[in-house]
Amino acid sequence: MGRIEDDFADWLGPHLPMLHRTARAFADPADQHDLLQELTLALWKARPRVGQARIEAAFAYRVAHNAALTWRRGETRRRRRGVAVEAELVIRDAGDDPQGPLLERLFVAIRQLAPVERSLVLLLLDGVPYAEIARLHGLSETNVGARLTRLRHRLTRLVEGDDDGL
Repeated sequence: MGRIEDDFADWLGPHLPMLHRTARAFADPADQHDLLQELTLALWKARPRVGQARIEAAFAYRVAHNAALTWRRGETRRRRRGVAVEAELVIRDAGDDPQGPLLERLFVAIRQLAPVERSLVLLLLDGVPYAEIARLHGLSETNVGARLTRLRHRLTRLVEGDDDGL
């Protein structure tokens, strides 16, 4: 690898777990690697806006989530035209972890949420404080808390398989 690639890898490194979670939440298993590449490319393109300094978490979230939303819209259009991917990838994050199947059910449930809801849940899973989530989405902190409470209940029903379509 060249110096530019090494610098980018160092610059991006702290945010890779967030990128992986975003890909899992926005894409079916067969498409997660493609989306992860799109998210990385989006951050590469956005790098000149923040310079050589360390990337801020809020900036990385905003770029990744916007790229995921854009990718999802394009994917939806492709699927409507009849182009669908049938193959499933092996779930890499789960490995031999006994919680793997539960974790995958959680991400299947997250993929069923609306994009804004998905983003709120991912930010919560990443440990982002309510105040920062509110700032990123232009919501009040109280509204974020209320939405996340409802989303936790909905995700529980989806993971357990008894969601009534709410």
